[in-house]
Amino acid sequence: MAHPSAPIAVVRGAPTAQVQALFAVFAARLGPQVRVAGVVEEEPEPGHAQLRSLADGRRFEVFQALGRGSSACSVDAGSIVTACQAVRGDIAAGCDLVVLSKFGRLESERTGLSDAFVAGLEAQVPILTSVAPKFDPVWTAFAAPLFVMLPPQFEAVEAWWRALQRQAA
Repeated sequence: MAHPSAPIAVVRGAPTAQVQALFAVFAARLGPQVRVAGVVEEEPEPGHAQLRSLADGRRFEVFQALGRGSSACSVDAGSIVTACQAVRGDIAAGCDLVVLSKFGRLESERTGLSDAFVAGLEAQVPILTSVAPKFDPVWTAFAAPLFVMLPPQFEAVEAWWRALQRQAA
């Protein structure tokens, strides 16, 4: 784990829905003067997860309907890659913060949102995300020493953001 003003903050310690809600609220409270790129995961209906763009509200399906009885993985990798491309475009257009719902299985395999993580790092834009403990080894190999772990509290995320703003001033 790096210094509290590390360019990447990883929020951990709460259920996914709570972490995603924290990300959405934090991004919204920053107001229009802060340009936010990225996606949060939402579940508008039970079992129907979507990634919602924080830049324009566009939605991307997380799962595909495979039909009853299917045992195949239902993650819609193509839709998530499309979301990643949209986020990369938003980063390229200019932003102050990137929020990426999570670094998970797809990202550990260098697909999913992984190119958006790289784009944010290359653009030197702070990144707010979450990482499940089981992906720690891959995450650490990818991002160390550029991240700090935060508890799932608005105040902790806000303190990280303020530290970055002071550092940039």
